Amino acid sequence: MKRTLISALVSLLLWGMGVAGLIVFGTSKPPPAAAAITEQFSAIDDRGLPELRRYQARDGAQLSFREYPALGRQVAVLIHGSAGSSRDMHPLAFALQGLGVTVLVPDLRGHGSNRPHGDIAHVGQLDDDLADLIAQKKPGLPNTVWTAVGFSSGAGFTLRVAAELPLGQSFDRYILVSPYLRYNAPSVRQTSSEAERDASGSAPDAAQSWVSVSTGRIIGLTILNFIGVRVWDGLPVIAFPVPADLDSVTQTYSWRLQRNFGAREDYLADIRAAVRPVQVFVGGADKLLDAEKLKTEFQSQRQDIPVSIVPGLGHADMVTRPEAIRVIVAEFQ
Repeated sequence: MKRTLISALVSLLLWGMGVAGLIVFGTSKPPPAAAAITEQFSAIDDRGLPELRRYQARDGAQLSFREYPALGRQVAVLIHGSAGSSRDMHPLAFALQGLGVTVLVPDLRGHGSNRPHGDIAHVGQLDDDLADLIAQKKPGLPNTVWTAVGFSSGAGFTLRVAAELPLGQSFDRYILVSPYLRYNAPSVRQTSSEAERDASGSAPDAAQSWVSVSTGRIIGLTILNFIGVRVWDGLPVIAFPVPADLDSVTQTYSWRLQRNFGAREDYLADIRAAVRPVQVFVGGADKLLDAEKLKTEFQSQRQDIPVSIVPGLGHADMVTRPEAIRVIVAEFQ
């Protein structure tokens, strides 16, 4: 009996050391800054960019957002992409305001002017924050039609919201722009593919590695989560190739932020469960997403979801280039 107990304790100790090793040492080096990925947002014309405002979340945090007021009967809430901020959505927000659409653009918690960067308190907190912003702004915008517009990972998160009750009913429709669904979705290109390399041998545009993933740490945290241990979920698990000296970007995501900012693991179920009309826009020259496979993913689940492929445009082009913005804005006319 004593020997069995000792053996069990030793096995438990070794198991614990193995999991600890994965969490402590199962990390990867941060990727070097990739100008080809970030330069389009750095070059945005800031003319007309509203000052940041604050709203109070249910936990008392004062979270930042930008508001583009207009006199029309439509409201759009824009959700930025991974590592980004509300400023990234300025070209689209400014164009919508010019059409008479009131636009709200939050810095999601852990991003932009919200500190600390790269973490949240628990999975689902981003959903709560969005619900709090809507609850505080809707009474002042009566008899309006609300549209949620998400870009890239923000589009994945927007799809998550569309499938969530009662939050999904807060909007009358959803527009997903260059939606990054999940890392293992068929629509996500494998960036190491030789087909994505240019004549010089380097990977162009978004085909450069967008994230450095700490796979070992993720495995260790997943094991601990399985037994109900979440105390280390705030540790960073992915890093982005963004400049270290740029204050507006987020360099890393914690495990809990990574799991919240995007569609759920069963993203196909999110597509099926969307409670309001959904539209999808993607660039035909997107180096991160395969536009045709993305169209198949959506329409295999819902034939009523139109997927528009805009020829010749890349991933970030869809929220920064005038020709893409015109296509999206036309949906509000």
